[in-house]
Amino acid sequence: MTAWRVAVLAVSLPLLALGACSRGEGDPQAKAAQRPAVPVTAAPVEARDVPVQIQGIGNVQALSTVSVYSLLSGQIFKVHFTEGQDVKAGDLLFTIDPRPFESALEQAQATMAQHRAAVSQAEANLARDQAQADNAHVEEERYKKLVQGGLIAREQYDQIHTTLKSAQATVDADRAMIVNQKALVQADAAVVENAKVQLSYTAIRAPIEGRTGNLLIHQGNVVKANDIGNPLVVINRVHPINVVFSMPERFLELIKSERATAALPVEATPQGRSVVARGTLSFVNNTVDTTTGTIQLKAVFDNADNALWPGQFVTVTLTLRTERDALVVPSQAIQSGQQGQYVFVVKQDGTAESRPVVVAFASGPITVLRSGVRGGERVVTDGQMRLVSGTRVDVKLAGPASPAPAPAPTNPAPGATSPAPATTSPAPATTSSAPATK
Repeated sequence: MTAWRVAVLAVSLPLLALGACSRGEGDPQAKAAQRPAVPVTAAPVEARDVPVQIQGIGNVQALSTVSVYSLLSGQIFKVHFTEGQDVKAGDLLFTIDPRPFESALEQAQATMAQHRAAVSQAEANLARDQAQADNAHVEEERYKKLVQGGLIAREQYDQIHTTLKSAQATVDADRAMIVNQKALVQADAAVVENAKVQLSYTAIRAPIEGRTGNLLIHQGNVVKANDIGNPLVVINRVHPINVVFSMPERFLELIKSERATAALPVEATPQGRSVVARGTLSFVNNTVDTTTGTIQLKAVFDNADNALWPGQFVTVTLTLRTERDALVVPSQAIQSGQQGQYVFVVKQDGTAESRPVVVAFASGPITVLRSGVRGGERVVTDGQMRLVSGTRVDVKLAGPASPAPAPAPTNPAPGATSPAPATTSPAPATTSSAPATK
């Protein structure tokens, strides 16, 4: 009996081992389907319009800046504005003591009046001497006939002829005097005009519209004419206002081509604030900075709400174009493996499928795909480490992907089929495309 039991065990053990081995072999996907469902988070693939943007740091600059100087020397008589006040072009800012310049103007006007009187006197002398010359000419004609008839001596005629020449010379002198006096009057007019200009300089007015800065020289101080380096006040024009920023030169051709078709919108967000100012690209520099490999750009903003301030640093987002009906997935859905980038797609039967994708560009929390998925499909956004193709999943839907409020500095996405810049790199891979099974 004991021998029979030993024989039965000897035959049964190999059969049990063979059955165990046969159950351990088979298709990995079938084994994965037999395992418990892996909890994952998924989000739908959306088809929507996505702006293609590049981002950088910019500096706010006033549209124009004017340092106000005095054009003459004198004492500041009065200040007509307060620091930080908005002024318009032509508004009165300072008054320099005008009394010395008023006296100079009155003196110049008096001198001009004197010379005008001299002109009148010279004209009167010319009229008198011209009458005497005309009378001498008549006498000379009469005596000339008499001397020709032998009725008077030749000496008498010579005296009358000399008198005529003297009268004519006097008339010529009077005419020259009139020209001289008129020239003096013209010079006096220039002096008077200069005195008026100097007097007008005592009223210092705003040359541009803008906002005043610190009052650097106060009432009562004596200022020098054109004292470069010591302005009275600085005015910045902040409506509109400029933002200067730089972008890598690899985007230059794209910027030029897109700008040739339409005005490019620009958004500026001050550091630490959520206010977004909107403007347009107004300037592309004519040379690339060889030290940094960047091209300088400039955008203009209306700045009606004073959101931007000169000297401020802002985050600048330049929108090049809009991708219409782009396939959008959350950036964390993108995985990288030996065969490239891929996503896990949740199939209708509740299993995950590894599918290769082509990334166009990334923009913060979203990534735009060229191919690999269809709108409406669901992609796994969390839990990819435990997945292989065919794994059953327990899906918990994530919220829809939102566009980036402020895209990060741009880098072209690997495998992109268009020159569209990417604002972030794809999510780092956490596993290979086919993790080994236990």
